[in-house]
Amino acid sequence: MTAFAALHRPGEPLLLPCAWDHASALALAGLGFRAVGTTSLGVAAAAGLPDGAAATRDETLRLALTLGSGPFLLSVDVESGFSDDPAEVGELARHLAAVGAVGINLEDALGPADRHAAKIAAVRRAAPGLFVNARTDTYWSGDGDWSDTLRRLDAYREAGADGVFVPGLTDPARIASLTARLDVPLNVLHSPAGPALPRLADLGVSRVSLGSLLYRRALGAALETAAGIRAGRDPGGPAPTYDEVSALTG
Repeated sequence: MTAFAALHRPGEPLLLPCAWDHASALALAGLGFRAVGTTSLGVAAAAGLPDGAAATRDETLRLALTLGSGPFLLSVDVESGFSDDPAEVGELARHLAAVGAVGINLEDALGPADRHAAKIAAVRRAAPGLFVNARTDTYWSGDGDWSDTLRRLDAYREAGADGVFVPGLTDPARIASLTARLDVPLNVLHSPAGPALPRLADLGVSRVSLGSLLYRRALGAALETAAGIRAGRDPGGPAPTYDEVSALTG
């Protein structure tokens, strides 16, 4: 078992914060997070490109190259692999493993389950040591079809996924039924509308991702600060000093 896989413990879930650049990743590691993910929305927005449209392959690789040697375990969000060709997705995984990534998040975007399973199998062949977190979007962008969710998760597990991810799933009973049914770690997305971290631990969840939340909160804080200063108010809340941020590049 790899060090990253060992962090996925039912009842004691890995809380995975997601960074969008070098500074955010190093700052999170400085808080004691042993593993850091990337957020595809943050990467895409920073580059002025659409998220989920297979437009940020180069930007994702560049960020992984920057972060792969950092003092933390790196898991990379690769959307749907930036290609419908399993061989190309496998090659992407090989590159990510070569620069130090230990995991990837690979989403199906509600495309054909057999195609996504083929991508997972290609990643397993190309980068055997990479932790493959196979995401289904049945709850995130679909209608929450339970039977389809189970069918997809079964197919992805059979293809070699190390863990499965169902963002948008917040119902405690269904989360518990999945953790009881699955023989791989279940990942859910933190949601204000869903159970808090301690409750997710009780339900047997092995990983809780923060997705784009930190990026959106950071952007919100920047807007609030700018608007407040314009209105004559002193900005509130903590902010790292110039020297502290500069030190993250050392």
